Amino acid sequence: MNTVLDTALRLPLFGKGKVRDTYVTGNHLLMIATDRISAFDVVLPTGIPDKGIVLNQLSVFWFGKTYHIMHNHLVESVESQRALAKYTIGKTPLPEWLRGRSMVVLKAERIPVECVVRGYISGSAWAEYKKSGTISGHKAPSGLKESQQLPEPLFTPTTKAQTGHDIPLKPRQLIDLVGEKTARKLEEKSLALYIFARDYAIERGIIIADTKFEFGYYDRELILIDEALTPDSSRFWDAGLYEMGQTQASYDKQPVRDWLVKSRWDKKAAAPALPPAVIEATAERYRDAYYFLTGRKLKNVYS
Repeated sequence: MNTVLDTALRLPLFGKGKVRDTYVTGNHLLMIATDRISAFDVVLPTGIPDKGIVLNQLSVFWFGKTYHIMHNHLVESVESQRALAKYTIGKTPLPEWLRGRSMVVLKAERIPVECVVRGYISGSAWAEYKKSGTISGHKAPSGLKESQQLPEPLFTPTTKAQTGHDIPLKPRQLIDLVGEKTARKLEEKSLALYIFARDYAIERGIIIADTKFEFGYYDRELILIDEALTPDSSRFWDAGLYEMGQTQASYDKQPVRDWLVKSRWDKKAAAPALPPAVIEATAERYRDAYYFLTGRKLKNVYS
């Protein structure tokens, strides 16, 4: 898809991430969610069908649901022929394959912080807790079990690394990086967004164990940017299967991680191509997350 993007769009490249490609279109940005998938900080040679559409459409869904809490960068989701024709390159409309997987957004000044909110203890937080009794440096209650809900959601921001791993930020470090007023707003809005989404999702059978947000400034206003509450930025669990004290099945790329571990890939050489069964199992998890949260089958994004 990269070659197609570079030749078909003829737009200045703004940035290219592991999953998203962003281009400049006039005074706005065109953000495209591809079907690329990464694991262990490596982009794999095999994509996941419909993954980009799920990421894009879920972000659009949540941007609408949470607008009363915080404004965001969404200008328009590119889902229709009208939208394709509206944003043209000379006299050439945007290509059809952009439908459903792209959005036009405001060109905000990104804040270099990953605003992580944890409602349950899992993953790296559980590993740290077992070792030191802390979660991202915060003293945590004793006796917690894996996947247990925390007494209150915990704001645990990190740096936003271009390569390698993000580094946890202590409160003083966050203030030094962005200023006290912005640091306070990042925490306040991150927690409010998480709590709203958590309560909404649990009524639809999904536990949002943790998530991360990104923010930026546009016309002096702090707004929500990038993606929001997707399987790539969040840990979604099936509430009906939830059992405290063990690792939970997630609506994400866990089948990919599991297969890569079993393949004995050393995480240094070129990543192996995924087998069809793993691709389909992963795609189904992304589609399920979309369906349970929105109540719509993925094909309906085009209707």
